[in-house]
Amino acid sequence: MRLDDARESGNVEDRRGLAPAVAGGGGVLALVVMAVAYLVTGDPNAAKQAGAVAGKLQGGGQMKQVGPPPNDEVKKFTQKVVGLTEEVWAERFKQDYGEEYAPPKTVIFSQAVRTGGCGDAPSEVGPFYCPADKTVYFDPAFFDELQSKLKGSKADFSKAYVIAHEVGHHVQNLLGYSDQVRRFEKTEGKNGGIRLELQADYLAGVWAFHANKLKRILEPGDAEEALTTAKAIGDDMIAKTVSRSGWVSPESFTHGTSAQRLKAFKKGLDGGDASKRALDYYFNPRTNPLEL
Repeated sequence: MRLDDARESGNVEDRRGLAPAVAGGGGVLALVVMAVAYLVTGDPNAAKQAGAVAGKLQGGGQMKQVGPPPNDEVKKFTQKVVGLTEEVWAERFKQDYGEEYAPPKTVIFSQAVRTGGCGDAPSEVGPFYCPADKTVYFDPAFFDELQSKLKGSKADFSKAYVIAHEVGHHVQNLLGYSDQVRRFEKTEGKNGGIRLELQADYLAGVWAFHANKLKRILEPGDAEEALTTAKAIGDDMIAKTVSRSGWVSPESFTHGTSAQRLKAFKKGLDGGDASKRALDYYFNPRTNPLEL
């Protein structure tokens, strides 16, 4: 992935080196996080660690600076990717929606993070977007787990796809799709959330199409790496990874199957259509979310 010509965003904050300062009372949150972490990683030690972090946060523990952020290329890489999302979406908002784009903030963290309206979260929740403070959060360690546990890719363009997916949630928030999904969840349950996630995958593909058009960022093999990751993080693949039997329940899906996520991202990457008509496809009430 070529980022030589990409400008560095000023909306990226590196909070690595911050950690929960004191142990708290544990409680229900810790138990829930332990269960989720075990399902995702299959590692009881990782689950215990996640539960301990959640317990500290729930017990009122403060975030304390225990060391400086690592001296690596993570922040610079993130600034360049986020800078490209800002450039692409500023242009698309102006041309496709007749609006000004207000970019999100991005926070890099390790172990756990305190958000500005979505509570506290340990790393095990994975990258996420908080609509309350309009911020994308991620722990770079996620990409190691993505490759080692889920058989995805931690190549640069794959990481950029994940970041662009979370920025896609910000775009959805600005355009009102985040509010629409609540209506679908009333009739479709958890499956209603699939609409939002697949649209975010599509938006990540749209971003990549236009970023490549602007800066020629793609090199041979880049698209294949991102497609490998899109396939690896489908609900069905994750469930099979953590289930000994390999049995999966579509009723519990919240992000879409591997085939769906692959299709949505590739569709955006191939066409780059950011029009409201293209985005409304994912919120067609006549469409089953499991068939998008």
